[in-house]
Amino acid sequence: MKITDHIKNANGKTLFSFELLPPAKGQSIQWIYDAIEPLLDFKPPFIDVTSLREDYIYKQKDNGLLEKLSYRKRPGTIAICAAILNKYKVDAVPHLICGGFTKDETENALIDLQFLGIDNVLVLRGDARKADGSFIPTPNGHAYASDLLQQVKNHNAGKFLHEDIEVEYKSDFCVGVAGYPEKHFEAPNMETDFRYLKQKVDMGADFIVTQMFFDNQKYFDFVNKCREHGINIPIIPGLKPISALSQLINLPKIFHIDLPQDLVEAVQSCKTTKDVKQIGTEFMIQQCKELIKFGAPVLHFYTMGRPEQTRQIAEAVF
Repeated sequence: MKITDHIKNANGKTLFSFELLPPAKGQSIQWIYDAIEPLLDFKPPFIDVTSLREDYIYKQKDNGLLEKLSYRKRPGTIAICAAILNKYKVDAVPHLICGGFTKDETENALIDLQFLGIDNVLVLRGDARKADGSFIPTPNGHAYASDLLQQVKNHNAGKFLHEDIEVEYKSDFCVGVAGYPEKHFEAPNMETDFRYLKQKVDMGADFIVTQMFFDNQKYFDFVNKCREHGINIPIIPGLKPISALSQLINLPKIFHIDLPQDLVEAVQSCKTTKDVKQIGTEFMIQQCKELIKFGAPVLHFYTMGRPEQTRQIAEAVF
């Protein structure tokens, strides 16, 4: 079922969902099941599965020169989505990204997803490789999420990359895009960021999932500004509770977000990791209650495969 239908059928009730990171190579499928099953009590209508691009390592050859090698560390997103759908009968939402994938590989992925009965995708540009100073498109790939969105929409319409004739094929993917309550770090200003988001909505995006945030007012302002710009599709808040002292540095650095001062001071006063998690959980519970009161359609948690803290929050909220 489409995410938009799940939201419509909820009749205004806030839903619960979460996102998984594919496990490192060497892990079995049981790792995924262990990350999902503690959260099934809250009846998630869908589960997101991230997608990671290839990266590079450099190995020294016998002659002293360095050889650049491409590698992937994690199992494929499509395989995980298929396992989720088959075992739990819960809609799986794969992330489709630009980085590391050609247009042909994206088309093949869409054919596989349609074959499996997967109805939703989230399209993203994806991150730059660690060794690159900025995002570099894959040869014969997409440079922008809007281009990837257009390929999915063309696919829904039966338009393929290398076929000039109509074929008997039908897909109807519900397509999500990313939103940034605190602005995408590459956008020169918030107004420009809204214009790019509006462009994707006009192209046919069906829902928005936001970057994580810790100040609800920024989400409230973002939603209101979207409505002012004629963006009327569901806007799903992305959430991640603080679980370690290091996140006071890492989260702003990696995700370009601000942390409220009261949260920062509370975490800094903690003596143990257990105390940090308790503060993060309590803060997120209050944040979720405010979001539900505001009318957020879904609370979407970035669990990173660690369900315990999210379960504590969901028990207090749902």
